[in-house]
Amino acid sequence: GIAGLVAACIAPAMIFSAPLGLSAARAFAMRLDPDRQGEARRYFASALFLALTIGGTITIVLGLGGPPLARTAFNLQQGDLGPAFAFAALGWLCQCFSAVFLSLLTARQDYGSIASLNVGGTVVATAATFVMVPMLPQASTYLACQALGAMAALAGASALSLRLCRGWLSAPAFHRTEARDLARFGSWQLVAQGGGLIAAQADRYLLGALLPPEFVGFYVVAQRLEEAIYIGVLKIGEILFPFFSALQTEARDRRVDLLLRASWMLNLLAASALGAIIPAAGPVLYLWTGPHVAAEAELTLVTLSVAGILGCGVNALMFYLLAEGRSRANATIAFVTAVVTLATSALALPAFGWQAAGWSACAGMLAQIVTVFALLGSSFDRAAGWPRIFHFVLQPLLIGIAAALVLQQVVNALIPGSVLPWWMVGGLYGAAVVAISAAVVAVSLLGRYGKTCARDLQSVWRRVLR
Repeated sequence: GIAGLVAACIAPAMIFSAPLGLSAARAFAMRLDPDRQGEARRYFASALFLALTIGGTITIVLGLGGPPLARTAFNLQQGDLGPAFAFAALGWLCQCFSAVFLSLLTARQDYGSIASLNVGGTVVATAATFVMVPMLPQASTYLACQALGAMAALAGASALSLRLCRGWLSAPAFHRTEARDLARFGSWQLVAQGGGLIAAQADRYLLGALLPPEFVGFYVVAQRLEEAIYIGVLKIGEILFPFFSALQTEARDRRVDLLLRASWMLNLLAASALGAIIPAAGPVLYLWTGPHVAAEAELTLVTLSVAGILGCGVNALMFYLLAEGRSRANATIAFVTAVVTLATSALALPAFGWQAAGWSACAGMLAQIVTVFALLGSSFDRAAGWPRIFHFVLQPLLIGIAAALVLQQVVNALIPGSVLPWWMVGGLYGAAVVAISAAVVAVSLLGRYGKTCARDLQSVWRRVLR
């Protein structure tokens, strides 16, 4: 719980680092030609300069100002708050620099290298956690292990960029025009990241202010399982950002057609991967954390998984807006989502207790879907039509949620409160993925757009088999 609150205090720094990485990736994706390599180098130098100056300042502020803030806001009196904030801030700074290097690989759509770097950093952090935390079980130890993983990822990103993109690299330098372009695109993304941050961290902030850290720990346990799969689906969807950026010269009907078909594939994946957590929530938590935490956190994990499915539903649409340079629209979406999430948390948590934490996430994601469709309404009316939008975007989400909830009732009736071995829990999750996928595909193949879904699914499946 303490580590979760420290991480929540560091999270506002993502308002700077995430837009910086997106702005740099978009600038590089538009300058892939060899004759524009000089422009790309200036953008890289400016992005690195911003990470060094602004990112370094943010790190110092968080490291020094974080402990007194946590003591005041969350009534935390533990003695390792200083080291905990220092390690967390250092880990974020490494991620900030990594975002600049990874933007080069994103622009080249070299997702194999990006995956290798992310997995490598996670392996280092996890191995360090298993070794160090039992020796010194404190929040600062855990956050130091996470910082070590971020350092390893930065080292790998630097070495790989030097090998693959040497001609694009440059030392940190301030170039006024390029820095202004990065800031112009990133300004509304900064607002969007701020709204997304509030939506993601609102429950932690309120739980930390209202309840002891133990309840924040329950929430973090539930959220972490859902978040890991959600981020995986989100990262897969990120391939659409440079893809749509490179399609700006295509006709709008062509872009919207690709957008809807990509949305169906991503939503099928999201409904299957996140929906399968719902029937497996109880057995996973019982095995991983024991009966006490499982009894407290199961309902929250189910609610957060539903919210995650709804949140993934419009990821492709938001990347489409971002690729068109409509970052102001994304800021509006994030602002509405944050307001609804925060308002729901402020009303539900005091009235119903900590287990109402996931309700605000569902409310925020529903508000996000409504806002996205409102912003894209005119374009979709001309190029798509709402029946087609419902078939490709909303239907997979609704069928996936319904199938997952039905499977949960079946699992709870067959194995109520029993502890299963790991291999059975893994088998249960895999079986749920297959069942939910089959339900979504079966319904999607019906109707006038079923042939398009079948053709795209066969194309992806053949590519996977090869």
